[in-house]
Amino acid sequence: MFNYLRKRFASHITERSRRRTRLVSKDGRCNIEFGNVEQSRFVFLVDIWTTILDLRWRYKMTIFISAFLGSWFLFGLLWYVVAYIHKDLPEFNPSINHTPCVENINGLTSAFLFSLETQVTIGYGFRCVTEQCVTAIFLLIFQSILGVIINSFMCGAILAKISRSKNRAKTITFSKNAVISKRGGKLCLLIRVANLRKSLLIGSHIYGKLLKTTITPEGETIILDQVNIEFIVDAGNENLFFISPLTIYHIIDKNSPFFHTAAETILQQDFELVVFLDGTVEATSATCQVRTSYIPEEVLWGYRFAPIVSKTKEGKYRVDFQNFSKTVAVETPHCAFCLYNEKEAKAKEKKGYDNPGFVLSESSETSDTKM
Repeated sequence: MFNYLRKRFASHITERSRRRTRLVSKDGRCNIEFGNVEQSRFVFLVDIWTTILDLRWRYKMTIFISAFLGSWFLFGLLWYVVAYIHKDLPEFNPSINHTPCVENINGLTSAFLFSLETQVTIGYGFRCVTEQCVTAIFLLIFQSILGVIINSFMCGAILAKISRSKNRAKTITFSKNAVISKRGGKLCLLIRVANLRKSLLIGSHIYGKLLKTTITPEGETIILDQVNIEFIVDAGNENLFFISPLTIYHIIDKNSPFFHTAAETILQQDFELVVFLDGTVEATSATCQVRTSYIPEEVLWGYRFAPIVSKTKEGKYRVDFQNFSKTVAVETPHCAFCLYNEKEAKAKEKKGYDNPGFVLSESSETSDTKM
């Protein structure tokens, strides 16, 4: 029992020590922090629309409620001030022939209720502006216009937040692991991606970036150096018919950054493969981007993905997502360089030929020499 716990503890410590810092999480969020920014945070108020859209729902709803309650209370105070200046309140004992600026405002509470009724255009008919005060008429016009602006901005922000293509991107999923195996006689890195909705993404494009730390010949260390990774889809890289899961693959050839990687050394390398899928949402025509990342521990050498699409007896195509990230071990060369050399050797063998008419004749050497 003690040995078992010791092994589990040692494996846990090893796993924690091998955890790598990743720039992009599996769900596409970027792990980056900005420090010592010289510009003031007030610059975010210049682009207030984007700032509001990027806020979380709890902060957005707080601003939404505060904007309406604040404007109702502010104009309620202004209506109370108008009634106070015009001496319409009961505390001034107005005469019977006195015409108030606003009918039936008896205090701050009734002024707040009139402000609410005015801004949301309820109009119960009990309180109303009279033609006695020009100030009240201008205040009514100003509150009505400002109320329309607040309603348009806040309702538009909530509608835009709900309909953002970021939510559509959550219905695009990538496989948990990437695999390396032979495909079409070539060593490839394969990733599976699926669209969980029946609606298509128009003009989809898949590409990747390999992030790693490199040292230039001048001795400069570049952290998060980006290398383009070209992915290929059998259905075509552009205008994908993305109705069923697709397997995208990157050919590991001499131009690939994985060419000198082997099955024994891949876990010792420090890199992060970020995969992007750009497309246009068919329903809203808004563009969206889905991204995920893979670190060396999530790249399985010598595996391929299990089949996922089948055809039922009723003639329908069925996608079994239980096998979406399931992998199967297959025979795979332990490095791309070995596979390339093997093909090159076989190609040289095919270029040679045998001559059946060739006869090897042996000549005997004599030690006699004529002078």
